[in-house]
Amino acid sequence: MSLSQTMSSRAPASEVATSPRPRLAVIDAARGAAIVAMAAYHTVWDLGFLSLTPDNYALTAPGRAAAHLIAGSFLFLVGVGLVLMNGDRIRPRPFGLRLLRIGAAALLITLATYLAFPDSFIFFGVLHCIALTSVLALPFLRLPPALILLAAGLVAAAPHLVASPLLDAPALRFLGLGVTLPRTNDYVPLFPWFGAVLAGLAAGRAFLPRLAASRIGRWRPGRAGRALAFAGRHSLAIYLLHQPLLLAALTGLVTLTGPHPRAGLARFNADYEANCVRTGGEAAACARAARCTAEALRRESLWSADGRRFTPAETLRAQALSETCYAEAEGAAPNP
Repeated sequence: MSLSQTMSSRAPASEVATSPRPRLAVIDAARGAAIVAMAAYHTVWDLGFLSLTPDNYALTAPGRAAAHLIAGSFLFLVGVGLVLMNGDRIRPRPFGLRLLRIGAAALLITLATYLAFPDSFIFFGVLHCIALTSVLALPFLRLPPALILLAAGLVAAAPHLVASPLLDAPALRFLGLGVTLPRTNDYVPLFPWFGAVLAGLAAGRAFLPRLAASRIGRWRPGRAGRALAFAGRHSLAIYLLHQPLLLAALTGLVTLTGPHPRAGLARFNADYEANCVRTGGEAAACARAARCTAEALRRESLWSADGRRFTPAETLRAQALSETCYAEAEGAAPNP
């Protein structure tokens, strides 16, 4: 019997409300689209991290906006999924098994990134957030959607209302209520992101019955849709596997091709200009000197996209090139 038939049967309203809902292909496909978008974002990040592109475009303003949109969609679907799994009554066994899988995967991510990137390991990323917010969302399952949505708004606004330096303590960074951004490769703190889970929960409570009875809810996917739905049903496994596979493949590629010839150039120019202006240089001259210095370093094989340290002799030569470039940029080149 389909969900739409169940909803239209003569079963008591309380029985319908408390029973778990069958999977909807459209929800699985939406989750699959989110995991594909996340893999695409990580590909862009990896390309920049390995200096295969001129800049790490994942760290630009559009890249960060995309990352927030992808994380928000995942967490929104977590809230929807909690309604699908539980109705308005907790089902301890499936919920506990799901929580155990996600928690174990989160710990694995922390351990792996600590070994690979000890200075920026992931201590509270998207999986950590999903695990904690799944538990915190349980008391909201039986509340009216409007009240859940109000709570979602308050959670989303919390970083702007109660942020404090006292909450920058390492043990409290998972809250997201401090005033400094911690150094980590993935940071999805409780506030404001629990708000996205609650928004999904409210949407699930309010609209899932109507969605299930609609044409979209009865959608039977074609080949592409089935692939997305499959990815959505196995999103945790894909999340855990795709990044190591991407890094391995792209590391092999950069070994063959070498870094992009202009990799790191934009960051070098920005850092040079900022340091130059901070030490009293004129902004336009600093910009010209930055471009000149970068070209001189490349010409003399001193340019390195991976940020390697100079030898003492190389340091002296790089400083001389920089001084010459700045003098020329000011229109007063030194005498030979």
